[in-house]
Amino acid sequence: MRRLLLLVCALLAACAKPPKPAAPAPDVPHAQVEPLPARPSPGQPWIRVGVKSQRLTLVGADGQDRASYTVSTASRGVGEQNGSLQTPRGWHRVCDKIGDGIAPDTIIYRREVTPWRYTPALHAEYPDKDWILTRILWLCGLEPGRNAGGEVDSYERAIYIHGAGSHVRWGTPTSRGCVRMKSADVIELFDTVPLGTEVLIDENA
Repeated sequence: MRRLLLLVCALLAACAKPPKPAAPAPDVPHAQVEPLPARPSPGQPWIRVGVKSQRLTLVGADGQDRASYTVSTASRGVGEQNGSLQTPRGWHRVCDKIGDGIAPDTIIYRREVTPWRYTPALHAEYPDKDWILTRILWLCGLEPGRNAGGEVDSYERAIYIHGAGSHVRWGTPTSRGCVRMKSADVIELFDTVPLGTEVLIDENA
């Protein structure tokens, strides 16, 4: 009986002991996701495209507006999906420039400069043609998952700031996704901004 009591007491004492603390979880490093800043490269000139106002504004490094132009964004509104024919939002960069030195209203087809010129009569003959004229500033997105990569990649969608014909109703959304400008205006912008210039497309501006 004494041995049985001692055994029971030993078992009770073992159960009363606090459990050993669990080993700490290994320190697994997490991917560092940096939030997109208000300006990807502060202190540099940049372009703001206002979808609501249908205005494109060149902003100086000091934050002051330097030039402003009436434009035309997508008739289907804003959106980033491939095939949507909508104007993508968010931060972009001018990744390519096409058409340096060519005459105003020169037709650019599949990013190749052609020998042909746009005229109102030509547009009347082909009224559904999406004329790309004079200059192209080809945009690439800076926000992965929003306007860069996969089915929302602005560069793969061929989103441009480009010249368009006199038939365009300026100040009204009429394009198939790009930002249309008057030929004289896009020449001025093209000659002013270098490759790498950042572009914010803001649906509320």
